[in-house]
Amino acid sequence: MNTFGYRSGPENHSAMGVYGSRRDGGSGWGDDPAGANTPGANTPGANTPGPGVPGPRPSPYPPPQPPPQPTGPHGEVTNQYNNPYNDQFGQYGTPADPTGFYGNQRPAAAPPPPRRRPLLNRTTIIVAALLAVLVGAGTAGAATFLAGNDGDEPNGSTPNAAAPAGKGGAPGSSAPAGPASITMSATGDVVMGMAPGGLPPNNGKGFFDSVAPLLKADFQMMNLEQTITDDTGVGKCSADSAGKTCFAFRTPPATVQNLKDVGTHLANMANNHAYDFGEAGYKNTQKALESVGIKYTGAPDLITVSDVKGMKVATVGFASYEKWSNLCSDLPKATELIKKASGQADLVVVQVHMGAEGADKTRVKPGTETFLGENRCDPIAFAHTVIDAGADLVVGHGPHVVRGMEFYKGRLIAYSLGNFAGYRALGYNGVVGITAVIKVTINRDGSWGGGTLIPTYMIAPGLPRPDPKKQAISMISNLTKQDFPQSGAKIAADGVLTAP
Repeated sequence: MNTFGYRSGPENHSAMGVYGSRRDGGSGWGDDPAGANTPGANTPGANTPGPGVPGPRPSPYPPPQPPPQPTGPHGEVTNQYNNPYNDQFGQYGTPADPTGFYGNQRPAAAPPPPRRRPLLNRTTIIVAALLAVLVGAGTAGAATFLAGNDGDEPNGSTPNAAAPAGKGGAPGSSAPAGPASITMSATGDVVMGMAPGGLPPNNGKGFFDSVAPLLKADFQMMNLEQTITDDTGVGKCSADSAGKTCFAFRTPPATVQNLKDVGTHLANMANNHAYDFGEAGYKNTQKALESVGIKYTGAPDLITVSDVKGMKVATVGFASYEKWSNLCSDLPKATELIKKASGQADLVVVQVHMGAEGADKTRVKPGTETFLGENRCDPIAFAHTVIDAGADLVVGHGPHVVRGMEFYKGRLIAYSLGNFAGYRALGYNGVVGITAVIKVTINRDGSWGGGTLIPTYMIAPGLPRPDPKKQAISMISNLTKQDFPQSGAKIAADGVLTAP
């Protein structure tokens, strides 16, 4: 693994490899983590009955293993994960999840922020007034008409736009239809393989089974850090650089079923790997997602609106690549786009791939970040800008490590959720293997309804697992305290998130 969190070429060919065990000669699974599934190893938890006796293999994926040997930001072995991030809270138990998934009661919601979009626009009031006149209530209708105000249009909408639900509900209604709140979950980077030589067997069937309960929500999102396509004949990496300094990720179309099986509703494609195999690979990925009913976002000017239990959720993706994403460096354009999204939906979610990459890039500081000459945006300025424009949740990823979390105007900003899955593609030792899922409740008016940070980590060769040591909780909590001492999210020992 190199310092940026990718597996490097030379490690792929070593006898022990990056996985710390022998090459699995005949199974097609790659390296065997910690000796698991190796006949004769008799490793605790391995699927073998004893030394030298070939045992059954009930699952093609290795069982959860203890967290990898801790390393520092540059791969050096340490006794703790960068000291402040060591596990402080013991074994992973049942979080007090305010979304209700674990059966616990929701905690009291934080007070809603004062900002809110108006419920009705002038056009709606005029129509209501005319209808009232037609049915004989002319006096009341006239009074309603006179109460209109040119300043009552929703942010970014035109007088003829539909009133953003929930931000008020159906036009003309005093009580919005549908639920008062919905749950959402989000992950960081997802890579299911690295064709042609780094693919899971059976097209990855069961890839997410061990973490599926952690993701369950009304609206499930992930950052798809790969393409889903057959070989297009076009790739961004040269023969000399592939797997060494250049990394291109793809899995065959059949692997999209894994995203469907785990309940994914939306995939973000605004990232640096969406165009790894050219325009054809990009469009093939969209077609694959469409084939199983998964929506996507991230293309320039694309606002993806989903109906979630009767509530409209608009999702917009941003990154640093003008050809296939909305630019997170263009704040005026971002403002315009989010205002437009606010006029189309009850809630607005921003997915953003931003920040420099590497094991030592866990901190969030004011100012523009760069990586290999690319403008990776100013994370704080961007996140605050889109919330000012109407976003209700900002989900970040890109640095390949987790970062702190902040509340701004009552809205949560998760600056980076790290690597969620990276089969034979992403590093999993040390801090790059510590990752998290967020599960939040958002009220119809956009205000905070509660949330949980659920810790996960990756095991060889890049599979997601629940983390029994809950490393992400202690790590993100400490980073938050350092980078956002006043506005940072409060993170309890069980992962419950509350506003400051």
